Amino acid sequence: MDNSDLELEYVGFWARVGAALIDTVVLLVIITPALVAIYGWEYFMAEGLVQGPADVLISWVLPAVACIWLWHKLRATPGKMLIGAEIVDAETGEAMSLGQSVVRYLGYFVSILPLCLGLIWVAFDPRKQGWHDKIAGTVVVRRKGGRTAPVAFKGQRHG
Repeated sequence: MDNSDLELEYVGFWARVGAALIDTVVLLVIITPALVAIYGWEYFMAEGLVQGPADVLISWVLPAVACIWLWHKLRATPGKMLIGAEIVDAETGEAMSLGQSVVRYLGYFVSILPLCLGLIWVAFDPRKQGWHDKIAGTVVVRRKGGRTAPVAFKGQRHG
């Protein structure tokens, strides 16, 4: 979506939760058959965090690479696409850099560790930024039509 000609709004907490649930289902549909093919159904009963090198690649590396690539190239994951949202640079409204995509992904760990407070932060922040967004300098936006504040980037006037 080209942000220059649209009135945008920040995407709120519940819409982002919905998008994350969609992304989780998509990821499980891809990852589960691969893990079962390699480790069998016993994988889900096994003790320990990691069951082997393929587990690391499938469960940790693949999702990270896919997420970072989708953010950088398409500005959104499948869930965000379905709700009409995209992730952009918080200052300019342009596509985020590859570096911002990587930092945003790593920022999720910072957001999750203290009882998911950094994710819940989206519900209370005026720009609907989680800690991962603040760390990476990004915002999640979509065409205006909701109840959140309109988006204004430096150097642009709306209205």
